Amino acid sequence: MEQQALYPNLIREVLTSVTYPATRQNLVEAGMVGEDIVISGRSVRLTLIFPRDTDPFIRSVVKSAEATLKLKLGQDLQVEILTEYRSQPRPTEDKLLPEVANIIAVSSGKGGVGKSTIAVNLAVALAQLGYRVGLLDTDIFGPSQTKMMGVEQVRPYGIEKDGRQLIEPVEQYGVKMLSIGFFVKPETATLWRGGMASNALKQLIADADWGALDYLILDTPPGTSDIHLTLLQTLAITGAIIVSTPQDVALADARKGIDMYQNEKVNVPILGLIENMAWFTPAELPDNRYYIFGKEGGKRMAEELNVPLLAQVPLVMGIREGGDNGQPAVLQTETASAQLFLSLAQKVVTLVRRRNQEQPKTQRVETK
Repeated sequence: MEQQALYPNLIREVLTSVTYPATRQNLVEAGMVGEDIVISGRSVRLTLIFPRDTDPFIRSVVKSAEATLKLKLGQDLQVEILTEYRSQPRPTEDKLLPEVANIIAVSSGKGGVGKSTIAVNLAVALAQLGYRVGLLDTDIFGPSQTKMMGVEQVRPYGIEKDGRQLIEPVEQYGVKMLSIGFFVKPETATLWRGGMASNALKQLIADADWGALDYLILDTPPGTSDIHLTLLQTLAITGAIIVSTPQDVALADARKGIDMYQNEKVNVPILGLIENMAWFTPAELPDNRYYIFGKEGGKRMAEELNVPLLAQVPLVMGIREGGDNGQPAVLQTETASAQLFLSLAQKVVTLVRRRNQEQPKTQRVETK
């Protein structure tokens, strides 16, 4: 029997038969097959890219990939599988949070565009992919993550570590999180001047035991305020994700948010833009799309500003209900919304990895 000719796309096709247990996707769908597939005669060398070096599925997935290649392409096939890890040290010399690999700011120029919903689902999606994730609600005056994560009644407690009194973040859905919402009454307005709010935020960052994280997601308040400046001065941020609805009013404010991060004194890379509430599809008319807030405004702006369009998130009742019920939509693993957020998380991982390889070290904004 004549042996089948080997070529990279054939190898990838065979690897679609191998499932990554953490996401229940095949290795190609999960973006785990490296580009460098080398073929020499009946020998194949390829790289599988895992979330981190402590991934519990590394050994079983490598063995399964090797066995599947031999089964489908011949037992005489020589297979060498290398492993790489997406989580790389954050490119910064900053001593604050040295165990946090990447810090991602989720921002919007305007309130009410669903930024917190995106932030919480992204954080939980990254945790579901096997990463160590933290979520910091930096909106001091309008915190919402305690409700969205279903921990309104929980209170963080203090611990002593290395002679310091630290706040222990609350863990929910595999995500470590902190919010000023844990420390104020939800029905009471926070009447603080800018300096008080900034100091409270600094405590949530510096006086908390975040430990080792692959990603720390910052859910930032709308606009460009003292809080944003405090974050930029306190943390070396890896990159920013901008959230907007398609309507012109929201897009105009989103431009201001992008401009803030691209300011020459800031220079935080824009990882991409998310168009939220992109359209509405009623359950009884699944093939219809109603563009309530305008059509593809975010997509056009992403093209104009030459930044990636990470996702177009439709207006879905389940996403809203998940936020209100404290069970983020990404937890409903069989739904289209969950798959969308998992896909978003995988894109963010890829873009962060590329950013860390190709762009200069992140620096905090220095003030005189």
